[in-house]
Amino acid sequence: MKVNIDIDDSHEETKITIQTKEWTQELEEIVKIIKKEKQQRLFGIDKDQTVLLDPREIDFIHAEKRKIFAVVKNRHFEVKMKLYQVEDFLLPHDFMRFSKSVIGNIHRIDKFEASFNGNLCVYFQSGNKEYITRKYVSAIKERLMKGGQ
Repeated sequence: MKVNIDIDDSHEETKITIQTKEWTQELEEIVKIIKKEKQQRLFGIDKDQTVLLDPREIDFIHAEKRKIFAVVKNRHFEVKMKLYQVEDFLLPHDFMRFSKSVIGNIHRIDKFEASFNGNLCVYFQSGNKEYITRKYVSAIKERLMKGGQ
């Protein structure tokens, strides 16, 4: 992919043009990122307190008993959003779907190991672990080989 940036005082506003042969998933993600107003933090609830969560510190988000939780180190914070809303919100922060009920931060992955059924067990820098189902393994491996880009 080639990127050109033209900085000139004569330009009145920022304009982005993408030239390509075909529409790809990568372009879809780029357009979503460009169009989205990037919020910096999620709100997590811990007991009676609302805590601001930095997406860079979140290992993964998971659904459990019809609630959504963000896992930061050894703490679980309830997030008052639907899982698909959290996924859209975290797309610019390099989160990917791990399974039907889990979205993970690929920059927090320390190591992973294959299991006999085709799933991957992912270990995060914090020591937490989660599983990636077969359906999502190839996309995540490909993204990790590209350095998370």
